This record gives sequence, C-alpha cells and structure tokens, in this order.
Amino acid sequence: MKKTDTRDTQPVKRCAIYTRKSVEEGLDMEFNSLDAQREAGENYILSQKSKGWVCLPNRYDDGGFSGGNLNRPALARLLADCEAGLVDVIVVYKIDRLSRSICDFADLTKKFDSWNVSFCSVTQDINTATSSGRMMLNILVTFAQYEREIIGERIRDKMEATRKKGLWAGGCVAIGYRLEDHKLIPNPEEAEIVRRIFRRYAECQSGKQVAMELNRRGVKTRTGREWNKPRIYRVLNNYAYIGKIQYKGNIYDGTHEAIVPQELWDRVHEYLGDGATREKTDRTSHEENISPLKGLLKCGHCGGPLMHYTKRKKGAVYSYYRCLRDSKRAESVCPIKEIAAPVVEKLVCERLSAIFRSPQVLAALSERTGVECAVLMPVFDGDFWQEATSAERRRMIELLVAEAVLYGDRLELELQCEGIKSIMEEIENESSQN
Repeated sequence: MKKTDTRDTQPVKRCAIYTRKSVEEGLDMEFNSLDAQREAGENYILSQKSKGWVCLPNRYDDGGFSGGNLNRPALARLLADCEAGLVDVIVVYKIDRLSRSICDFADLTKKFDSWNVSFCSVTQDINTATSSGRMMLNILVTFAQYEREIIGERIRDKMEATRKKGLWAGGCVAIGYRLEDHKLIPNPEEAEIVRRIFRRYAECQSGKQVAMELNRRGVKTRTGREWNKPRIYRVLNNYAYIGKIQYKGNIYDGTHEAIVPQELWDRVHEYLGDGATREKTDRTSHEENISPLKGLLKCGHCGGPLMHYTKRKKGAVYSYYRCLRDSKRAESVCPIKEIAAPVVEKLVCERLSAIFRSPQVLAALSERTGVECAVLMPVFDGDFWQEATSAERRRMIELLVAEAVLYGDRLELELQCEGIKSIMEEIENESSQN
C-alpha cells in the first residue's frame, strides 16, 4: 500500500512587489531602476518559496513620484488590492520606496494590520510579521524622514546661496532671455518686446491697454498665448530685466545683462505704486459682485441654468442662484428653488479639493494635460483652498470648471484641462521671478 505524505504544507502567501523612483530620468531605458527593484523583489520571493510565497503578476510601479506623500497612482491600486484581500505580503527593495514620512508610514501600518497584510524589505531584512521587524521598521522610517528633510534643507540652502551670488538657480527662463551654459543671455527679439511693454505702460499706465495692443499686432507670449493684464504685470515686476535677482523678498545684484534701463523701470514703478492700491480696491469691489459660476451652473433635476442674482438688505448685498426654468413656471416644482451663492461656491471649492486629492484623477489629468502628478499635487491641495482669498478662489473656479451640475444631494463638476495648463504656466512664470 502506497504511503501518503502527511507533512504540513505552507499556506500560499500572495506577494505584491511595489517599486518607486523619485524622478523620471532614465525610465525610458530598456532596463531601468524600477525593473531592477522588481527583479530583486522577484528573486527574494523565490528564496522564500518554502514558506509558500508566490509573486503576483500585477506591477505596481510609480515612476517620477516623491516618497514624501502617498498621492501615487500605483500605490493607490496596491492599497485597493490589499483592502480587497488580494495581497498577503508587500515586498519593496527598501522601505523608503514605500514612504519617507513617519506619519504616512504609521497610517499605512494601521491599514496593513487591519487587512492582515505584512510588509517586507529585500535589502534591510525587515518583516512586519515579527515584533523585532516592526521595531526596526520604525527606526529606519525615522531615519528616512530625517534624510528627506536634510536633502530638502541642502537644496534650499544651495538655491539661496546661488541667488545671493546673482546666479541663475533654475526654473523657467523669463521672456527676453535664453539659457546658455547655465547663464541668462538676452534674446534680442524677445528683449525688444519686453522694452515695448515697459515703454507703453509708462505712456498709458494700463496693463489691459498694453495687452490689447500686443494682441492686435499679433505678438504672442513665449508659449504662443495671447497677452492679458496679469501677464503684463508679471513682466513689469520682474527684477531680472534690470539685472537683478529676487529671492524671498530680497533683491540681489545679478550677473546677467539688464535689458530695461533703470530710468524706465523707476518711472514704471512709480505709476505701479501710485495706482496699485486703488486698482486692487476697485477690482476687489467689482469682483465681489461677479459670480465665477455664471453660465456654468445648471440644475441637475430639470437641466435649466441656475441664474445668479443679488438682493440688497439693510445696505448689504447678498448673492443667490435660482433655477431659471422653475422661476418661469406657474407653480414651483424644482427641488432647487433658491440657494445662497457662497454656499454653492464653497461646495465647488470642496469638490475641487477632493478631486485633486484623488491619485486616479491626478493620473488622468496628468495624461491629458502633460503636467506631472508630482507637480499638480501641491498646487491644488486642500491648503490652497483654505488659504486662498475670495478673489483667488473665484479665479481658480473660472479656470478649472467647464460645467457644474447641482442636485439636491450632490454636486458634479466637469473640469477643463486648458485651465489647468494655464494655471501651471502662470506658476512656472512666477517661479522664474523668484
């Protein structure tokens, strides 16, 4: 009679390999850093075959994403699979591939424990299935965050020291210059456009008028866009044009050649100083009565436009939206009869903030706009909507929202990618001035 093997068999452990690289440089190579990390993980899993470990075929690769936060598309997919019970062990090359933040690691550890998922590092011999492994993990995560903060401090110190010496420290090159051997060199054609902007503003003291004249002549920005008032004022306030460098509110002598005479700069800034406060006050007063959702907001129940109107009570002005179709009916049947404008605008801001916290949405927007997720995330995070002024929030809504549909219990938004591109362009232009 044939004997049956009664030895205990190890339960199968489904292992997912997560890889990450902070920059996109080198990812187009046939065998890149992410491939090397995955190969090391596969070999490690193979060495644990006796323990029942098997490698899942799904790839979780985040190329070009920082470890300072958890807003990464591949990581989001991995966590979703863990929560669904499809993963037993997460394997990484080093713990900092998963996260460099103590707080984020603490949140991840709680989730892994609740999902009964363990964590393993190939090069550091860490396995969270054991108490000693969890202790070593906490120690190494502390040092990973310390290393990330030290690197950030060194970069900031280097940029500050570079700018104090008057050298170009990176970022977008301002119109009027080109970059040559890490130095700013005047571009004759663009420099003449810059000088024209300064001369015309000194004559008419109107940024809007200068922009209209440039557009009529067919003069475009460096990116091929038409000029507007904010772009004109960014040029007028850029110290690079008088051979200086601005950094954190301080002005340093630059090593590059000025393209705007000091006398012309001083005359323009006399006008800017005289009119800045008055113009800002007038514009703010005007914008308070303008709805950023005008023409964008629709009723989700009947499809009619929500019309913006104001009421004056005891000297104060209050803004509302009401369903235009419903207001024309003999009897009101629409659930949305009237709603305060600040309430709707707050809902839109909260919805936008939630959208830009979603890794999946960021990945889709990045693909459509060509802007990296790592660049989009800090620009549109929740802190912006809390800290932005009323005028800034209104302007962002106008640029980002193509259509807003309001229901009794929810709000749906359709975003416009061109607005995102425009915002990123303005931010890049501003960074070149600092």
